[in-house]
Amino acid sequence: MAVDRSTPNLGSLYQELILDHFRRPRNRGVLPGANTVVHMHNPVCGDEVKLYLHLEGDQVTGASFEGQGCSISQASVSMMTQLVQGHSVDEARRLAARFTAMLHGDADAAADRALGDLRALAGVHQFPVRVKCALLGWNALEKALESSADIGG
Repeated sequence: MAVDRSTPNLGSLYQELILDHFRRPRNRGVLPGANTVVHMHNPVCGDEVKLYLHLEGDQVTGASFEGQGCSISQASVSMMTQLVQGHSVDEARRLAARFTAMLHGDADAAADRALGDLRALAGVHQFPVRVKCALLGWNALEKALESSADIGG
């Protein structure tokens, strides 16, 4: 049987998307006017993320990050900052829960279009050591949203 070379391999498209976010991260840098900042570090692999959020009432109106680490951690937080902007705090929490479920092998979560480009990271669940990498920025988001509730955000 002949191989159809006109249709690109979905896995390689996902890999390219991850590498693109790693090489050209979106929303990288200090967010002027951020009212919540959280730093997370994974001492096992050295990945780190400093997440900046601007919250107005119940809305995430801005998100950016600084950090270093592997392509998985940095691409994940880059995609996350794009996705959560403009969403309510409750919706950001729901997206975090869906992403976490996807990284633990939940096929329904992996098919959830609400996750957008983050679905490119669905295959990470096959590599348990890398799941922490992909979740680092999301853990920072959850901590930031918790702390914003403490200050009345």
